[in-house]
Amino acid sequence: MKRLIVIFSMVIIAVSFSSMVIAEISPERVYTPEDRQIFDRYIGYIAPWRLAPADSLLEKTALFFLNAPYVSHTLEMPGEEKLVVNLREFDCTTFVESVVALARTARSDNPDFDTFLSELQYIRYRDGNLRGYVSRLHYTSDWLYDNEKKGVMKNISAGLGGICEKKTIDFMTSHRDAYRQLKNDDVMLKEMQVMENRINERDGFYYLPKSSISGKTPMIPHMSMVAFTTGIKGLDVTHMGVVFHKGEKLTFIHASSTQKKVVVDQKSLSDYCAAQSSCTGIIVFRITLIDTTSR
Repeated sequence: MKRLIVIFSMVIIAVSFSSMVIAEISPERVYTPEDRQIFDRYIGYIAPWRLAPADSLLEKTALFFLNAPYVSHTLEMPGEEKLVVNLREFDCTTFVESVVALARTARSDNPDFDTFLSELQYIRYRDGNLRGYVSRLHYTSDWLYDNEKKGVMKNISAGLGGICEKKTIDFMTSHRDAYRQLKNDDVMLKEMQVMENRINERDGFYYLPKSSISGKTPMIPHMSMVAFTTGIKGLDVTHMGVVFHKGEKLTFIHASSTQKKVVVDQKSLSDYCAAQSSCTGIIVFRITLIDTTSR
């Protein structure tokens, strides 16, 4: 993962793009005509909520994609790293990224497709700069750290009574054969090791242990983002989604690999974590929606 990492498959899945009509506005940006059409539909749909409170805008954005298909590895195109735009299908990470980028676009003074592309790149890449595969924020804790620096979001787990995790993060370089870009490229591997070392030089990250989630339900904000921490060696997070208060029930909206689509989960956050033996808890982070068009 962040790209959220597929843990239980140590092979790269070949994704065929032969059936897709690719429109490329630059060597670094790729999308299909359907992606542009979905964006246009979203902008028309979201217009009544553009200036609504942040949680309402985020909620309407997330619900717009209910039942969209789950597909893994949508960012892993052949060749050099590109900004891949895919609003037709999602993994858990691209769903969250798209929801945040679209909501920030809708809130901006220029809610057009170019703004959306800029927002998506800003969120997905370190310092907002696309400079090859290693510049992508693959680990969720790194993604959160970088986007907190950029003012996009804030980790509120400590304030919820969370604890600090200081485990070593090195899953990608320890499993290089699972990644096409790292498997046979020693230079790229060393660059990724440098990035992992920088992550590990930080003072860890805060998360809320799963045993504490049910007692904190009223304090976890509606439409905040949630990432599920793991006990798996070398890895920080295995899944993510958007917090959703459904009456008195605290659940989440996510691109589900088991249900193969975007859903409002039937389980509570607490029950979902309890059912995952490797899950240790959750990181909760609040999204900031501001006009960034002057960036």
